[in-house]
Amino acid sequence: MSQAQQTGTTLDMPIDMEETPPRKGHPKGLGVLFTTEMWERFNFYGMRAILSLFLINALAFKDSDSSLIYGGFLGLCYLTPMLGGFMSDKFLGNRNCIMLGGLTMALGQLMLFMSASQYKTDLHFAQTLMYIALGVIILGNGFFKPNISSMVGSLYPKGDTRLDSAFTIFYMGINVGAFLGNFICSTVGDVKHGDVRVVEAFKYGFLAAGCAMLLATIIFFILKNKYIVTPEGKPIGGRPNKSTAVVSADTVEAKFTGKAILLVSILMLALYFVFQYLAWDPSSMPVAAGSSGLGGYFSALALSPIKTFVYPFIYASGLSLAIFILTDKSLTKIETQRILVIYIVGFFVIFFWACFEQAGSSLTFIADQQTDTNILGWQMPPSLVQNFNAIFIVIFAFPFSWMWVQLSKRGKEPISPVKQSIGLLLLSAGYFVIAMRVRSLGMTEKMSVGWLIILYLLHTLGELCLSPIGLSLVSKLSPQRFSSLLFGVFFLSNAAGYALAGTLGALIPNTTDKFIAASKQGIDLQGILDKKVTPSPDQLSFLQSAKISMENPHFVGFTIHNLFDFFMVFVVLSGTAAVLLFLLSGTLKKMMNGVR
Repeated sequence: MSQAQQTGTTLDMPIDMEETPPRKGHPKGLGVLFTTEMWERFNFYGMRAILSLFLINALAFKDSDSSLIYGGFLGLCYLTPMLGGFMSDKFLGNRNCIMLGGLTMALGQLMLFMSASQYKTDLHFAQTLMYIALGVIILGNGFFKPNISSMVGSLYPKGDTRLDSAFTIFYMGINVGAFLGNFICSTVGDVKHGDVRVVEAFKYGFLAAGCAMLLATIIFFILKNKYIVTPEGKPIGGRPNKSTAVVSADTVEAKFTGKAILLVSILMLALYFVFQYLAWDPSSMPVAAGSSGLGGYFSALALSPIKTFVYPFIYASGLSLAIFILTDKSLTKIETQRILVIYIVGFFVIFFWACFEQAGSSLTFIADQQTDTNILGWQMPPSLVQNFNAIFIVIFAFPFSWMWVQLSKRGKEPISPVKQSIGLLLLSAGYFVIAMRVRSLGMTEKMSVGWLIILYLLHTLGELCLSPIGLSLVSKLSPQRFSSLLFGVFFLSNAAGYALAGTLGALIPNTTDKFIAASKQGIDLQGILDKKVTPSPDQLSFLQSAKISMENPHFVGFTIHNLFDFFMVFVVLSGTAAVLLFLLSGTLKKMMNGVR
């Protein structure tokens, strides 16, 4: 890559992004980061696989509340990388943040193990401990995630054509860990004898996840000094003031003014209250009789605190912190345009993850209650169905990596935004296939697990087009001084997407188990949902105690009567995002200024 230099900064002019000739193989440091990330993802995805079922079956949450907690947890996990990226860039460095985050997440898993051990004797304590444990894991993930991703790009020279391939390999490590974590944690934690779930088993799933996280931290600690180095052999990821890394042309000090910090803080507060008002649903969160003014309003919001306090914080802080980077006085025009590309692509990625991450909530509920999971005589644990995503990633990661390299050699490789629009389209196709299947499904019928497998296949192919390519794009477009922070910003799209995933997951209508339970009590649940039958006091009491909804969910004025309506929401969201991103790809290509 040729760059014009003037007093240590990149001139504000088009840059000829010459590609570095490809070298054979990959640096050994990629193997270390691959292994560390693999065991960390074992920890994260293993816990994630059983979390929603644990909330419902052990801690007595409703399906909708479980989806909101799940979405809030994942959203905050991808918001805190902003903090971790900032602390790394300014104070601690990548290496220290990775070790700090790893130990913190291991502690959080131990606390979940304790929560799963105490739910019978003290449910309230177990619920409280669960919230604290998730908070600890969220904090640890914030330190870990952006720093290990940014170190992958530092292993290679600028413009190295192996980078897309490296991130695809790294991404396969994520999914090997996800497969192992999902398989082992689901096998030991999601145990059913017939139709009876062994609730006590959840704790062993969390324990396995914690052990994996501790192993990841130990591996990184032992091997980091020998293998995590630049092509010139200099250490990567030390403390900023002690770094021995080569100073490149775009390495200058970030310059945030006090005025910018104040204005962005005010903007964040204003956006928070705007998003909070938009999240308020007066029908499900009514102002109590006799209450008025702000007191009554906030009391009503407290009826759904995850949706009205956590989600607005995710949206507001994400948008504000992204704007904050653009206030840096050292940014050139080209750097600003490239950062804007990251933001625009990140906006569309929101819709991908909002739809994709139904895997751990609504799709798991459907696998548990609406799906026949028998495969050749083996009754698969419902939480294990989502593991087909990781299986397909392992199968297709290398072929996809090879395909991009071959297309690049022929000069036919599409730019990153086009690849990502293809990913969104495949996501939409997956939901369309299953929507067509459930359209004719009776209220008490179950579908074959094969339909969910097809959905996960299409979603996996879409993920391979979008997520590793997005990581590579951030690495290529980020000014070096903002590398970790901009990886954190890109993960903000994940944060917002997961928060939206929680909101969308809560829209799932009553599944088979709810209709069967109501029918056994002589209750016409469908009649109640259609407003044709009024439940008696005894029936009303049963439905409330069984956590069975008596109203159909609503989304932007659209009533969701059944699973077909539910899945079509995701078809429309991801399909529309795919078309719009494709139409914008030409403009984004110009803003990337030579980067592909």
